[in-house]
Amino acid sequence: MPLEIIVALVAVATVALLIILIRTHGNLRSLRTKYAAIINIDAEVQKRTGERDTIVKDTEKLRTDYQDKRRVFDRLKSEVALYEDKMVFIEQGIYEPHFDFTDPEEFKEEIKSVRAEQKAMVKNKTAVTCDIEWHVGGSKAQGRVMTGRNIRLTLRAFNGECDVAIANVRWNNVVAMEKRIRRAAEQIDKLNKSNQVVIEKAYVDLKIKELRLTHEYRERQQEEKEHRREQARLEREEKKLIEEAKAAEREEERYRKLLKKAQAEAQKDAENAELQERIAELEHSLEEASSKTERAKSMAEQTRVGHVYVISNIGSFGEKVVKIGMTRRLNPDDRVKELGDASVPFIFDTHAMIYTDDAPAMETELHRRFHTRRVNAVNMRKEFFRADLEEVATAIRELDPNATFVMNAEAREFMETLAIQERQGQTLEAEVEADFPLSI
Repeated sequence: MPLEIIVALVAVATVALLIILIRTHGNLRSLRTKYAAIINIDAEVQKRTGERDTIVKDTEKLRTDYQDKRRVFDRLKSEVALYEDKMVFIEQGIYEPHFDFTDPEEFKEEIKSVRAEQKAMVKNKTAVTCDIEWHVGGSKAQGRVMTGRNIRLTLRAFNGECDVAIANVRWNNVVAMEKRIRRAAEQIDKLNKSNQVVIEKAYVDLKIKELRLTHEYRERQQEEKEHRREQARLEREEKKLIEEAKAAEREEERYRKLLKKAQAEAQKDAENAELQERIAELEHSLEEASSKTERAKSMAEQTRVGHVYVISNIGSFGEKVVKIGMTRRLNPDDRVKELGDASVPFIFDTHAMIYTDDAPAMETELHRRFHTRRVNAVNMRKEFFRADLEEVATAIRELDPNATFVMNAEAREFMETLAIQERQGQTLEAEVEADFPLSI
């Protein structure tokens, strides 16, 4: 082969090799750039570790800051609650009575006595004190003037806080108002720390006592109001009994006159069958009227005769809630109808209506047996209990074996309402499905 051809082939091969090397180098450089993180794994691990450590530190700092701020928030929330009307009183505690006065007038007299003690402490300068004798411009007299002004300002500020708390105390904030008064004393003392003016504990305690007396006085007034309302209801029942007894007497007298007239006519026409039948009906009506009159008179004269009832209203109060009460009405169903008036959405169902010579005793015994089941644990006049009908029926039969007890609650209006609501729900569901089918 000629030398020129060999040289040419070598040159071509060399050029091809260079092209391959250049391309390979370029690919390698591209691959190295692309997978640099994987190739240099130690550097990447170190980098990520540093980022992680930074995140952990930031997270711990955030948690610490949050805990600090949460403590501040909880403290502020607790302080604000003392001045917030719409607070949950359970968070502040349940008030326990401190006085055993039975007459509201006793509370009023004790409040006057406590206020007199407060005035005496202020007059004797023992309500707010300063143990140091200040000098102003080297003058003791000016120091006493300054101290007197600080004491008066302290009294005005503290008494103002107490007056607001006492004026606004209610059943759901009385404990919070106590804390509010004590907190006010602490804050004012803190502000007076530099001049050493202090509200004496005895004076703070008198303010707390006035607050408690005022609260219990108002509660007793409310109890008296409810008691008078109950007494008025009982008096209305007594009056109703007397009216029913008189009405029964009038009805009996009317039947007696009708019977006497029919008997006089029968003497003239003894063969009249219709007249004889009329006389029999009148005699039966007169007998019933006489029995009704005797029962009405008995209930009017004997204050313990009456009916004990057990009723429920599942539409209004749910299942397993019964009301156990008593009435002295001649027609006890009138009392049940009265309870099911417009104040509740549905009427009551009667499970038992027991006539007894000592209705208060039977009612009291049933209340005693189910005392721990009371729906309202505060107001004993609210005679609702959480109990199964079987339990109540057993208790009643132990007291009166002949008592009749109906286990099922008809709850007609409630059941019909549920049926209507169910139909309305089905209609609405059909409308929604028509607009938005399950599939397309």
